[in-house]
Amino acid sequence: MTPLLIGLVLFAALLHASWNAMVKSGGTPEFSIASYQLIGALVCLPLLLLVPLPSAESWPMILLSVFWHNIYYFTLAKSYRTGDLSQMYPLFRGLAPVLVAIGAAIFAQEWLSPGSMIGVGLISLGLISITLLGGQFGRISPQALRWGLATSVLIAAYTVTDGLGVRAAGNSLSYILWLFVLEPWPICLTLLLLDRGGWFAYLRQKPAKIVAGGLASSSAYGLVIFAMGLGSMAMVSSLRETSVIFAALIGTLIFREPFGRQRIIAAILVSMGIVLIRWLA
Repeated sequence: MTPLLIGLVLFAALLHASWNAMVKSGGTPEFSIASYQLIGALVCLPLLLLVPLPSAESWPMILLSVFWHNIYYFTLAKSYRTGDLSQMYPLFRGLAPVLVAIGAAIFAQEWLSPGSMIGVGLISLGLISITLLGGQFGRISPQALRWGLATSVLIAAYTVTDGLGVRAAGNSLSYILWLFVLEPWPICLTLLLLDRGGWFAYLRQKPAKIVAGGLASSSAYGLVIFAMGLGSMAMVSSLRETSVIFAALIGTLIFREPFGRQRIIAAILVSMGIVLIRWLA
């Protein structure tokens, strides 16, 4: 991977950690997620006039990705309701790169070099170690663990789907814009039917924060999809999940949370993994 591509994905990871921190402090997860996706769709909608339609081959991937993402939103909310954020987020974000590597090999015949495989493994180990070395893994309830594992699988599913779709689209920006315009419909319609008053009240509370979260969310994954059109899905996914480390730094610098031994070890392992991906790929 080129330094520019690595830089783009790491910036996407920072944005991802930022909007997840906003979700953490924003109350009801479903309201935050739906609001951010709605903002992204509204921003992308007029831009559709500037790009050609994605190729016919990519449309099944766009629709499948919309499906995966909306199930993911459901399991993500369940994960955060049944387990601690500091346990669940590193768990499913750490497992996802390994699952993406397996999916990319099966569906795209995208095989990693030995150095890259070690790099992906180190990044995943570093992220999961935030949970494992915290001495709290055994206290995760079976229900929370199931939701966390389901979320990992869904992250891998939509990542591989979008990696294949953006390569077939003919135009990366077309794929990204159409996905972002279509993606919020299921979750937004569900909230309109089930809790319209609650969601509208949330939208009125902090509109500036909602706009910022929406722009951060859309930009973060848009950059990831663009990068997957140019580089290995597994390596892009691994670098993206360094958002866990950025989230730890945000928690330390902004929320005054202790960084802790496990987070230092995780940061070292993730850094080693990035070096291996860059120089031994």
